Amino acid sequence: MTLRLSTVILPVHRWHEGGRDRWLRAEELGFHAAYTYDHLSWRSFRDGPWFGALPTLTAAATATERMRLGTLVTSPNFRHPVTLAKELISLDDISGGRVTLGIGAGGNGFDATVLGREPWTPRERADRFGEFLPLLDRLLTEDAVTLRGTHYSADEARNIPGCVQRPRLPFAVAATGPRGLKLAARHGQAWVTTGDPKIFEEGTPEQSVEAIRGQIERLGKACAEIGRDTAGLDKILLTGFTPDRGRPLGSLDAFVDFAGRHQELGITEIVIHWPIDDSDFAADQAVFEKIATEAVAQLG
Repeated sequence: MTLRLSTVILPVHRWHEGGRDRWLRAEELGFHAAYTYDHLSWRSFRDGPWFGALPTLTAAATATERMRLGTLVTSPNFRHPVTLAKELISLDDISGGRVTLGIGAGGNGFDATVLGREPWTPRERADRFGEFLPLLDRLLTEDAVTLRGTHYSADEARNIPGCVQRPRLPFAVAATGPRGLKLAARHGQAWVTTGDPKIFEEGTPEQSVEAIRGQIERLGKACAEIGRDTAGLDKILLTGFTPDRGRPLGSLDAFVDFAGRHQELGITEIVIHWPIDDSDFAADQAVFEKIATEAVAQLG
Protein backbone atom coordinates (compact mmCIF):
# COMPACT_ATOMS: atom_id res chain seq x y z
CA MET A 1 0.00 0.00 0.00
CA THR A 2 1.24 3.49 -0.86
CA LEU A 3 2.17 5.45 2.23
CA ARG A 4 0.00 8.48 2.93
CA LEU A 5 1.50 11.67 4.35
CA SER A 6 -0.51 13.98 6.58
CA THR A 7 0.12 16.94 8.84
CA VAL A 8 -1.10 18.19 12.21
CA ILE A 9 -1.67 21.92 12.58
CA LEU A 10 -1.75 23.04 16.19
CA PRO A 11 -4.52 25.61 16.88
CA VAL A 12 -2.18 28.37 18.05
CA HIS A 13 -2.90 31.05 15.43
CA ARG A 14 -5.90 33.32 15.08
CA TRP A 15 -7.87 32.19 12.04
CA HIS A 16 -7.43 35.48 10.18
CA GLU A 17 -3.80 35.92 11.29
CA GLY A 18 -2.21 32.86 9.71
CA GLY A 19 -4.53 30.09 10.85
CA ARG A 20 -6.57 29.84 7.67
CA ASP A 21 -3.47 30.17 5.49
CA ARG A 22 -1.88 27.05 7.00
CA TRP A 23 -4.89 24.86 6.29
CA LEU A 24 -5.14 26.15 2.74
CA ARG A 25 -1.43 25.59 2.19
CA ALA A 26 -1.69 22.05 3.59
CA GLU A 27 -4.25 21.24 0.92
CA GLU A 28 -2.12 22.88 -1.79
CA LEU A 29 0.86 20.74 -0.72
CA GLY A 30 -1.19 17.61 -1.28
CA PHE A 31 -1.37 16.22 2.26
CA HIS A 32 -3.80 13.33 2.61
CA ALA A 33 -5.21 14.84 5.81
CA ALA A 34 -4.68 17.73 8.19
CA TYR A 35 -5.41 17.11 11.86
CA THR A 36 -5.35 19.21 15.00
CA TYR A 37 -4.98 18.41 18.70
CA ASP A 38 -8.17 18.32 20.75
CA HIS A 39 -7.00 19.87 24.01
CA LEU A 40 -8.07 22.87 26.09
CA SER A 41 -4.39 23.71 26.50
CA TRP A 42 -1.23 21.70 26.01
CA ARG A 43 2.27 21.56 27.51
CA SER A 44 4.53 24.48 26.57
CA PHE A 45 1.69 26.23 24.72
CA ARG A 46 -0.43 26.54 27.86
CA ASP A 47 0.27 30.23 28.41
CA GLY A 48 -0.18 31.26 24.79
CA PRO A 49 -2.96 31.26 22.21
CA TRP A 50 -4.81 27.96 21.84
CA PHE A 51 -8.15 27.58 20.05
CA GLY A 52 -10.81 24.87 20.13
CA ALA A 53 -10.38 21.88 17.85
CA LEU A 54 -13.90 21.41 16.51
CA PRO A 55 -14.55 25.08 15.67
CA THR A 56 -11.13 25.18 13.99
CA LEU A 57 -11.94 22.08 11.96
CA THR A 58 -15.31 23.57 11.00
CA ALA A 59 -13.56 26.65 9.67
CA ALA A 60 -11.04 24.45 7.86
CA ALA A 61 -13.89 22.46 6.33
CA THR A 62 -15.35 25.59 4.77
CA ALA A 63 -11.95 26.78 3.51
CA THR A 64 -10.74 23.51 1.95
CA GLU A 65 -12.28 21.17 -0.61
CA ARG A 66 -10.45 17.83 -0.87
CA MET A 67 -8.19 17.16 2.10
CA ARG A 68 -9.43 15.02 4.95
CA LEU A 69 -9.70 16.67 8.37
CA GLY A 70 -9.63 15.32 11.90
CA THR A 71 -8.52 15.27 15.51
CA LEU A 72 -5.35 13.64 16.87
CA VAL A 73 -6.76 12.96 19.31
CA THR A 74 -10.01 13.58 21.15
CA SER A 75 -10.36 12.03 24.62
CA PRO A 76 -12.97 11.63 27.38
CA ASN A 77 -11.06 14.11 29.57
CA PHE A 78 -13.53 16.91 28.87
CA ARG A 79 -15.92 15.36 26.34
CA HIS A 80 -19.19 13.44 26.61
CA PRO A 81 -20.30 11.04 23.86
CA VAL A 82 -23.75 12.61 23.45
CA THR A 83 -22.58 16.17 22.83
CA LEU A 84 -19.53 15.06 20.87
CA ALA A 85 -21.67 12.98 18.52
CA LYS A 86 -23.87 15.95 17.67
CA GLU A 87 -20.84 18.13 16.91
CA LEU A 88 -19.19 15.43 14.80
CA ILE A 89 -22.31 14.83 12.71
CA SER A 90 -22.48 18.56 12.07
CA LEU A 91 -18.80 18.75 11.16
CA ASP A 92 -19.06 15.73 8.87
CA ASP A 93 -21.97 17.41 7.09
CA ILE A 94 -20.20 20.75 6.71
CA SER A 95 -17.06 19.06 5.35
CA GLY A 96 -18.95 16.92 2.88
CA GLY A 97 -17.84 13.71 4.58
CA ARG A 98 -14.13 14.41 5.06
CA VAL A 99 -13.78 13.95 8.83
CA THR A 100 -11.81 11.31 10.74
CA LEU A 101 -12.10 11.18 14.51
CA GLY A 102 -8.82 10.40 16.19
CA ILE A 103 -9.70 9.30 19.71
CA GLY A 104 -7.90 7.92 22.75
CA ALA A 105 -8.33 7.31 26.46
CA GLY A 106 -6.79 10.62 27.56
CA GLY A 107 -3.90 11.31 29.89
CA ASN A 108 -2.69 13.28 32.89
CA GLY A 109 -2.15 16.66 31.25
CA PHE A 110 -3.95 19.93 31.89
CA ASP A 111 -7.17 18.57 30.41
CA ALA A 112 -7.34 16.02 33.21
CA THR A 113 -7.63 18.65 35.97
CA VAL A 114 -9.02 21.78 34.30
CA LEU A 115 -12.60 20.88 35.26
CA GLY A 116 -11.59 20.88 38.93
CA ARG A 117 -11.31 17.16 39.57
CA GLU A 118 -8.52 14.78 40.42
CA PRO A 119 -6.93 13.04 37.42
CA TRP A 120 -8.32 9.62 36.66
CA THR A 121 -6.10 6.63 37.33
CA PRO A 122 -4.94 4.57 34.33
CA ARG A 123 -7.54 1.94 35.19
CA GLU A 124 -10.34 4.54 35.37
CA ARG A 125 -9.25 6.05 32.07
CA ALA A 126 -9.42 2.60 30.49
CA ASP A 127 -12.81 1.93 32.08
CA ARG A 128 -14.21 5.21 30.83
CA PHE A 129 -12.80 4.76 27.34
CA GLY A 130 -14.33 1.29 27.25
CA GLU A 131 -17.75 2.91 27.72
CA PHE A 132 -17.15 6.12 25.78
CA LEU A 133 -16.17 4.59 22.44
CA PRO A 134 -18.94 1.98 22.04
CA LEU A 135 -21.57 4.56 23.05
CA LEU A 136 -20.17 7.10 20.58
CA ASP A 137 -20.25 4.40 17.90
CA ARG A 138 -23.96 3.84 18.54
CA LEU A 139 -24.74 7.55 18.69
CA LEU A 140 -23.21 8.07 15.25
CA THR A 141 -25.00 5.13 13.64
CA GLU A 142 -28.45 5.02 15.27
CA ASP A 143 -31.25 7.60 15.11
CA ALA A 144 -32.05 7.30 18.83
CA VAL A 145 -29.97 5.85 21.66
CA THR A 146 -30.76 5.13 25.30
CA LEU A 147 -28.10 3.62 27.55
CA ARG A 148 -27.35 3.65 31.26
CA GLY A 149 -23.66 3.19 31.87
CA THR A 150 -21.39 3.48 34.87
CA HIS A 151 -19.71 6.61 33.54
CA TYR A 152 -21.73 7.71 30.49
CA SER A 153 -25.43 7.59 29.74
CA ALA A 154 -27.81 8.68 27.00
CA ASP A 155 -31.56 9.12 27.24
CA GLU A 156 -33.34 9.05 23.88
CA ALA A 157 -30.41 10.90 22.28
CA ARG A 158 -31.45 11.82 18.72
CA ASN A 159 -28.88 12.10 15.92
CA ILE A 160 -30.82 12.50 12.72
CA PRO A 161 -29.79 12.44 9.86
CA GLY A 162 -26.51 10.84 10.96
CA CYS A 163 -23.16 11.13 9.25
CA VAL A 164 -22.56 11.81 5.57
CA GLN A 165 -20.04 8.97 5.70
CA ARG A 166 -21.79 5.66 6.21
CA PRO A 167 -22.34 3.95 8.49
CA ARG A 168 -20.45 6.73 10.33
CA LEU A 169 -17.28 8.77 10.09
CA PRO A 170 -14.13 6.68 10.67
CA PHE A 171 -12.49 6.27 14.07
CA ALA A 172 -8.69 6.35 14.37
CA VAL A 173 -8.14 4.81 17.79
CA ALA A 174 -4.98 5.70 19.70
CA ALA A 175 -4.00 2.75 21.89
CA THR A 176 -1.07 0.62 23.00
CA GLY A 177 -2.44 -1.29 26.00
CA PRO A 178 -4.43 -4.52 25.70
CA ARG A 179 -7.85 -2.99 26.41
CA GLY A 180 -7.31 -0.09 24.03
CA LEU A 181 -6.05 -2.37 21.27
CA LYS A 182 -9.21 -4.47 21.59
CA LEU A 183 -11.29 -1.31 21.19
CA ALA A 184 -9.24 -0.34 18.12
CA ALA A 185 -9.76 -3.78 16.63
CA ARG A 186 -13.51 -3.71 17.20
CA HIS A 187 -14.40 -0.08 16.49
CA GLY A 188 -11.50 1.47 14.58
CA GLN A 189 -11.03 2.07 10.90
CA ALA A 190 -7.50 3.13 11.82
CA TRP A 191 -5.08 2.76 14.73
CA VAL A 192 -2.79 5.53 15.99
CA THR A 193 0.57 5.30 17.74
CA THR A 194 3.19 7.82 18.81
CA GLY A 195 5.68 5.07 19.60
CA ASP A 196 6.66 3.94 23.08
CA PRO A 197 6.84 6.86 25.56
CA LYS A 198 9.05 4.80 27.88
CA ILE A 199 11.98 5.09 25.47
CA PHE A 200 11.42 8.66 24.28
CA GLU A 201 14.09 10.22 26.49
CA GLU A 202 16.88 7.64 26.41
CA GLY A 203 15.97 5.09 23.76
CA THR A 204 17.32 4.77 20.24
CA PRO A 205 15.50 4.97 16.89
CA GLU A 206 16.17 1.26 16.45
CA GLN A 207 14.54 0.45 19.79
CA SER A 208 11.58 2.60 18.80
CA VAL A 209 11.09 0.71 15.55
CA GLU A 210 11.08 -2.57 17.47
CA ALA A 211 8.61 -1.18 20.00
CA ILE A 212 6.21 -0.16 17.23
CA ARG A 213 6.69 -3.56 15.60
CA GLY A 214 5.55 -5.12 18.88
CA GLN A 215 2.54 -2.81 19.07
CA ILE A 216 1.47 -3.80 15.56
CA GLU A 217 1.86 -7.48 16.43
CA ARG A 218 -0.37 -7.04 19.49
CA LEU A 219 -2.89 -5.15 17.38
CA GLY A 220 -2.88 -8.08 14.96
CA LYS A 221 -3.63 -10.49 17.80
CA ALA A 222 -6.50 -8.30 19.01
CA CYS A 223 -7.93 -8.29 15.49
CA ALA A 224 -7.50 -12.06 15.15
CA GLU A 225 -9.46 -12.63 18.36
CA ILE A 226 -12.58 -11.17 16.72
CA GLY A 227 -11.90 -12.57 13.26
CA ARG A 228 -10.78 -9.29 11.73
CA ASP A 229 -7.97 -8.99 9.20
CA THR A 230 -5.54 -6.38 10.51
CA ALA A 231 -4.68 -5.47 6.91
CA GLY A 232 -8.03 -3.70 6.75
CA LEU A 233 -7.05 -1.37 9.61
CA ASP A 234 -5.01 1.72 8.70
CA LYS A 235 -1.99 2.27 10.93
CA ILE A 236 -1.08 5.89 11.66
CA LEU A 237 2.18 7.13 13.18
CA LEU A 238 2.05 10.61 14.73
CA THR A 239 5.68 11.71 14.66
CA GLY A 240 7.63 13.87 17.09
CA PHE A 241 7.39 11.53 20.08
CA THR A 242 9.93 8.86 19.21
CA PRO A 243 13.67 9.12 20.02
CA ASP A 244 14.16 10.49 16.47
CA ARG A 245 12.36 13.66 17.63
CA GLY A 246 12.62 16.31 14.94
CA ARG A 247 15.50 14.77 13.00
CA PRO A 248 13.32 13.25 10.25
CA LEU A 249 12.31 16.78 9.23
CA GLY A 250 15.94 17.84 8.90
CA SER A 251 16.12 16.86 5.23
CA LEU A 252 14.20 15.03 2.55
CA ASP A 253 16.63 12.10 2.69
CA ALA A 254 16.32 11.85 6.48
CA PHE A 255 12.56 11.74 6.25
CA VAL A 256 12.49 9.18 3.45
CA ASP A 257 14.78 6.92 5.52
CA PHE A 258 12.60 7.36 8.63
CA ALA A 259 9.34 6.83 6.74
CA GLY A 260 10.66 3.82 4.85
CA ARG A 261 11.63 2.02 8.05
CA HIS A 262 8.12 2.51 9.43
CA GLN A 263 6.41 1.68 6.17
CA GLU A 264 8.15 -1.69 6.30
CA LEU A 265 6.50 -2.29 9.69
CA GLY A 266 3.06 -1.79 8.17
CA ILE A 267 2.50 1.90 8.94
CA THR A 268 0.16 3.26 6.26
CA GLU A 269 0.04 6.96 7.22
CA ILE A 270 2.67 9.24 8.75
CA VAL A 271 1.68 12.55 10.32
CA ILE A 272 4.20 15.37 10.65
CA HIS A 273 3.77 18.58 12.62
CA TRP A 274 3.43 21.86 10.81
CA PRO A 275 6.50 23.84 11.88
CA ILE A 276 6.15 26.21 14.85
CA ASP A 277 9.09 28.46 15.64
CA ASP A 278 10.60 28.38 19.13
CA SER A 279 8.93 25.10 20.04
CA ASP A 280 9.60 21.37 19.99
CA PHE A 281 8.08 21.44 16.50
CA ALA A 282 10.46 23.99 15.01
CA ALA A 283 11.59 23.03 11.50
CA ASP A 284 12.65 24.64 8.26
CA GLN A 285 9.45 25.45 6.35
CA ALA A 286 11.10 24.96 2.96
CA VAL A 287 12.35 21.48 3.92
CA PHE A 288 8.94 20.64 5.37
CA GLU A 289 7.25 21.57 2.10
CA LYS A 290 9.83 19.64 0.08
CA ILE A 291 9.04 16.57 2.18
CA ALA A 292 5.32 17.16 1.66
CA THR A 293 5.61 17.27 -2.12
CA GLU A 294 8.41 14.78 -2.85
CA ALA A 295 8.73 12.17 -0.10
CA VAL A 296 5.83 9.87 -0.99
CA ALA A 297 7.00 9.48 -4.60
CA GLN A 298 10.40 8.31 -3.36
CA LEU A 299 8.86 5.76 -1.03
CA GLY A 300 6.85 4.07 -3.80
